[in-house]
Amino acid sequence: MDFYFLQVQTVNNANNYLPIVIQLIFAIGLISLLIFGSDLLGPKRKTGDKLQNFESGIEIKGNARQPMAIKYFLVAILFVLFDVEVIFFYPYAVNFKALGKEGFAAVVLFVGSFLAGFIYIFKKGALKWED
Repeated sequence: MDFYFLQVQTVNNANNYLPIVIQLIFAIGLISLLIFGSDLLGPKRKTGDKLQNFESGIEIKGNARQPMAIKYFLVAILFVLFDVEVIFFYPYAVNFKALGKEGFAAVVLFVGSFLAGFIYIFKKGALKWED
C-alpha cells in the first residue's frame, strides 16, 4: 500500500517566518518604549555639581585630553593578540589523540606563525620602554 499521500511536504515560505518577525517587532517596540519612557518620566535635575566630571574625589589637575605615549596602547594590543592564542590551544588539548599527526602539524604551524610575529615585534622594538 502506498502512503505517499500521508507525507507532509514542508515548504519554506514567508509564513514560516511570521512568528519570528512578530517577536522582533515586539522586542524592538518594548526596548524603544523602555528607553524613551525612562527619558520622559525620569528626573531631570541638572546642577553644576552633577554636570562636573567625577574624578574619584581627587581634585582635577590639567586637561585629560593631553597626548599619551602610543607604547601603552601598543602593549595592550599585543597582549590581547598573544593572549588570544592560548584560547586556541584548548580545543587542541582536548582532542590531542583524535587529531593525530595532522593536528600536531597544524599546531606547530600556528605556534610558528605567532613566534615569527613575536620575533618581528621584538626586533622592531615594540616592547622597549626606554624611548
